[in-house]
Amino acid sequence: MIHARIQVNEDDWREAIDNLASGNATLLGLWADGGDVMMALSRGDSDVSVLGYTCRDGHFPSVGAKHPPAIRLERAIGSLFGLQADGAPDTRPWLDLGFWDVSHPPGTHAAAPPAAPYQFLPVEGEGPHEIAVGPVHAGIIEPGHFRFTANGEHVVRLEQRLGYVHKGIESLMQGASLDHAAKLAGRTSGDSTVAYAYAFALAAETALRIEAPPRAVSLRALMAELERLANHLGDIGAICNDAAFALMLAHMGVLRERTLRAADACFGHRLMRDVIVPGGVARDIAPDGIAALRTLLATIRDAFPRLKELYENTASLQDRTVATGVVKAEYARQFGAGGYVGRASGRAYDARRALRYAPYDVLSFDVPVLAAGDVNARVWIRILEVEQSLALIEQIIARLPGGPLATPIDAKGPCEGLAMTEAFRGDVLVWLRLDDAGRVARCHLRDASWFQWPLLETAIEGNIVADFPLCNKSFNCSYSGHDL
Repeated sequence: MIHARIQVNEDDWREAIDNLASGNATLLGLWADGGDVMMALSRGDSDVSVLGYTCRDGHFPSVGAKHPPAIRLERAIGSLFGLQADGAPDTRPWLDLGFWDVSHPPGTHAAAPPAAPYQFLPVEGEGPHEIAVGPVHAGIIEPGHFRFTANGEHVVRLEQRLGYVHKGIESLMQGASLDHAAKLAGRTSGDSTVAYAYAFALAAETALRIEAPPRAVSLRALMAELERLANHLGDIGAICNDAAFALMLAHMGVLRERTLRAADACFGHRLMRDVIVPGGVARDIAPDGIAALRTLLATIRDAFPRLKELYENTASLQDRTVATGVVKAEYARQFGAGGYVGRASGRAYDARRALRYAPYDVLSFDVPVLAAGDVNARVWIRILEVEQSLALIEQIIARLPGGPLATPIDAKGPCEGLAMTEAFRGDVLVWLRLDDAGRVARCHLRDASWFQWPLLETAIEGNIVADFPLCNKSFNCSYSGHDL
């Protein structure tokens, strides 16, 4: 974990861009802090650094000009802070959809000029037609707009427009106490509330140079694995349902519900919200929590092998998932794609293993990796990770230490810190800066979806329109975590 930024000049900034473009480094995040632009990158899985560059008259050299994964992040910086990336290939607003009555909310709050109509990328040639989907979708689904260009049934291009779930969460954090900011962090993306609270707590502890006690460390990992387990079970069922195999959805739904009930029995909330706090955890596991977890493990281990076999041996499922929505290995590497999206395309990155944050540094687990990069591979990564999470939960409860639940915090600044945790869909990054009074001066939260959404655009090309729901669900990117 990182304590502070390295302030660089323009030459150093451009050198970092060249390292990203050449594949010698991986972009982890790009955001603004006042008049500075911040870049987190890694050289090798565990060598993480944070660079700060002071903009000149609100301008900075574009990272996206040489490294495409930065393009949307630069557009978001423009929407939120008004800082402009010189030489950027795409300067359209990203999070500002023209609905705001101010420009750059975290900055000047100046009155915004009337928004120009959004220009989607042009398509030339004979025969293509456009299909507009969203932002409002059927069912309980977050909003996002998808603009398809198709030739008959085959998709020629998909262009996304997101930002409809922007809620100003980083602005809400400014000036907040650590306790209140931790609650906001846990609400960035509801299905990853543990992962975000976990990363925020680690970032705060890194900044303040304190450590949570051993029991809290183990309970955090226990909650993280329960969250991963519930989401993977739900995703496997939902992907199969989009391939018209509702039976799997029903069975996986039962196992997911049992996991959520076990989480509630252990920590008083189905999503385990507001349990992880800076310094440790806010509550202990319930007296009957261990017994509830052992029952859960036995239930899933009894049912899951048969469901795994059912998926593997159902020809209609394999026909829909195999060779559909392929993410090329070079794209996964270039975008630093995490989670099942990256690991299904050969990128063996897992923050638990790469950064070895406690207690994963002493736990035994494998990081499954496949090479096919299709929907089927993304399902199998989830299946294998379910089995790994079951083993991790068993290890954690077998060696759960006693002792206090939290380390007292004397929040004093100025200080800053960065931390990453492994959520169910990939790595979550939190960078935090505290002011003299120990309140949040600036906090940035980066979901794995920032680097996964663009890959969905590439994965659907050449597939038929009817396969988009299946491809989309196999990614299951977060709208809320992405839109901030």
